[in-house]
Amino acid sequence: MSRPSDSKEEKGVNQNGDPGGHLSVFTNVHTAAVSPETRLLSSFKKDPHSSKVYLAGREYFSEEGQIFVPPHVGRIKQQINADPTLSPEYPSTLGLPEFTRRATEFTLGKRSRAIVENRVLGVQTTSCTAAVRLGAELLRLWCDADVSSAWCGPVYLASLCDDSLAGIFQAAGIQDIPSAHYPTGADLSQKDWTCLTKLLMKWRLFPFLLLPSQALCYGNLERDAWPVQYCASLGMELLCAQSFSHCFGLYGEAVGHLLCVLKHSSVLLGVQTQAEKIIRSLWAQPSAGGARVIATVLSNPADLVEWQVEVKRIVERLMLIRELLREKLRLLGSPGCWDHLIQQHGLYCCTGLNGQQVEFLSKRKHVYLLPGGCLNVSAINSRNVDYIAESIHLALTTSL
Repeated sequence: MSRPSDSKEEKGVNQNGDPGGHLSVFTNVHTAAVSPETRLLSSFKKDPHSSKVYLAGREYFSEEGQIFVPPHVGRIKQQINADPTLSPEYPSTLGLPEFTRRATEFTLGKRSRAIVENRVLGVQTTSCTAAVRLGAELLRLWCDADVSSAWCGPVYLASLCDDSLAGIFQAAGIQDIPSAHYPTGADLSQKDWTCLTKLLMKWRLFPFLLLPSQALCYGNLERDAWPVQYCASLGMELLCAQSFSHCFGLYGEAVGHLLCVLKHSSVLLGVQTQAEKIIRSLWAQPSAGGARVIATVLSNPADLVEWQVEVKRIVERLMLIRELLREKLRLLGSPGCWDHLIQQHGLYCCTGLNGQQVEFLSKRKHVYLLPGGCLNVSAINSRNVDYIAESIHLALTTSL
């Protein structure tokens, strides 16, 4: 590969204090903008305040403030690591077959018509973000297959806490992304989903669903996936990006999954081979460790029951925290109604605080939320809930 320039004059330029050195090929590479989340974490780490609280993390934290791994999952990991019979070879491009099969069944249901008719593809990915990227690449190839040029949008986003989705679609070559809609965070009821799917079908919109913390809404993988099951039961084609990191505590071995529900089994092979081609250029093969743990739990009834009990405890604690925070704000006389805190479910919560109030919390009270006012419920515990509630109350009542 030739350098941008190799003139005699340039050879004398001392770019790095090395006489006679050449200019770096990266000389004109500009520093990328730092993501809001990275900037927020950096500010938190530099903050010397003793009562500072970071509510923008992505992991599930225990009451003690530590990243939590369900005990039964930890035991299974140890058993797998000690098993001398397991092969150390890479899994296939599409991932560990037992994992993708179980993940697909627990999302759609074993009796799903789409599974019976062999028009479903499950792909193990390196994360939920990777699943979104793979899905975006597939959409760019096929969503407008009737015209000569590849489809490039629009994509309408609805994301509670993740501002990286637009960049993922843009990286896949989809540029037409209108301003994202940030909802209140209240979960849609089954009646709401029924109305929404009618609109999706009427306007011929393609649903791309995200389950970033599956099982942590209601404590059940299948119940959390009801919208996916409902859309599939109507015969809709869809994509669904999933993460199993939160509910299994596998953050270091991030395990994602892309579920593709197709109209006809005749297109399955084409989708599969194109997915394999795309994956080879992105990450080649996913890791086997985390997927093997999940497959073991989902395949063994005894392991599954024990894991579900642990997940249920997590969900109950999240709901107790929501109720406690709402009650604290009510007793303080904080303006507004805070019932939305308990109407939402899962790991994250949209507080409804605006940008100025979020900035007040970080700069004046050392409480760090995501810019959109979203927070990680599990980061609240008995030691900091009073301080957090009082800080939110001040953010609402202080003239900014």
